[in-house]
Formats: sequence, C-alpha cells, structure tokens
Amino acid sequence: MIPPPKENCPDVEDCFSDPSEIGHVCGFGPICGTCVVYRVLETRRGLLLGTCRIRTDRGEFPCTAPICDSYVPRAGAPDAKGRPTQAGDSAVVQLARAQKAAQARPRSAPKPEARSPQPRIPDGPVGVIEMNREELKALIREAMDEERGGGIAPLAPKWEGGTAFLKPLDPALQGKELPLEALFHKVVMIRDKLRVMEQKINANSKLTDAEKVDLQAYITGCYGSLTTFNVLFRDKDDAFRGAGGKE
Repeated sequence: MIPPPKENCPDVEDCFSDPSEIGHVCGFGPICGTCVVYRVLETRRGLLLGTCRIRTDRGEFPCTAPICDSYVPRAGAPDAKGRPTQAGDSAVVQLARAQKAAQARPRSAPKPEARSPQPRIPDGPVGVIEMNREELKALIREAMDEERGGGIAPLAPKWEGGTAFLKPLDPALQGKELPLEALFHKVVMIRDKLRVMEQKINANSKLTDAEKVDLQAYITGCYGSLTTFNVLFRDKDDAFRGAGGKE
C-alpha cells in the first residue's frame, strides 16, 4: 500500500469541497480521513484538517493520521485491513449495526470483586460507549448527511465496470482513465446540489418573484447542459431535464 502524502495531496480539493467524495476519491486509506467520524474543517499544507467526532480531546489533526481500533470506513473506503468494502455497505449502516449489537447483548450480573478494581483508561477513541442516546443519534445523523451528500441514483447496468478515457490530440501526451462509477457519482452530486439550490431559491423570502424566475432560468440552463450525461442513468426520472422538460 502506498503511504499517504505528508502534504499536497492531489485530491485534497475534491475531498474538501464535498466530504462525501472522500471514500471514493482517497487512494491512501485506511487513514483517519476515510473514517466516518472524521469531521473535515479546512485544508492546510495540501491536506485535509479536521477533528474526530468521538475523540474531541485530540484537537485538530490531518486526514493522513493513522487509524485506531474504532475506525469505521466511509462508503467506498477500504476497511481497517485495507480491503475494499462491499458496495452499498455504508459506514453509517455499519455504525448503526454496531450500536444495535451492543444494545441486544444481554447484561450479565456484575461479579463480586475481592478488591476495588482500578479504573480502566481507554487507549483508543471508545467514547461512543459513553454517549447517551441523543448524542449518538446526532452523530449518526451528521455522518449520514455528509456521507450520502444527496439522493441515490443507480447507474445503468451496461455502464457498470466501464471506463471513461480522456485522450489528448498529441499522441505523445498521456491520457487519463476514469471509472464510470466515479464519473457518475460526481454527476449525481452536481444534480443534487443544483436541486438544493433550486429549493433554497424558492424558499428565500428576500427574493422577488422576478428574481426567483431569473435565477431558476440559470439553473434550468445548467440542467440542459448536463443532459449529455443522461445516458448513464438507469432510471429516466433521475436524469437531467432542460427547458421544456427535454432530456
């Protein structure tokens, strides 16, 4: 496995602009940045800088920090042993499963101690055990919002496992390959953010009706420009529609 960079990661801007991308973009996992409880704050020296939602006492540290025993991978990120995670098995689901298992475990009666036990000092971020129900729910809700980044849209079956290839005119220059799943993920993220913008414009009480119509026209134009990617969507209802509902 290639060790993570100490500075100037090539994908840092992608990850910072949209944290839900981290599991799909990062090629250096498992690291703290690919853990679902890592909260991104800013970039510094070309790396993400953030905090641990569980171990707040650690302060701010870079995404390339080594993982601990409580590592839970984001969707698309490798597990603690560097193995790829199952598609659709999101980190939030894994976190919820762990909590359910803990709740279902029968409590045994405490055994009598011959002497007063010494308090155990945790050696890893096991703060999740100390959380109350509301704190855990808030953490899962925050992680879900960041992880999914928007709605789910399935890729058309014929494109699964496919590759987009960017070929320069000059044959001496190297091209670039991009998995179609990664390209499709970015397209869906753009679609979802345009939809959120549309909702915010409609709900804004400070804008006049004329201003809303004007801004909506720009968004519709964006949808129209992106209809080229409609071929990737399995379901037509998920695709882009330009002016007049044209795909």
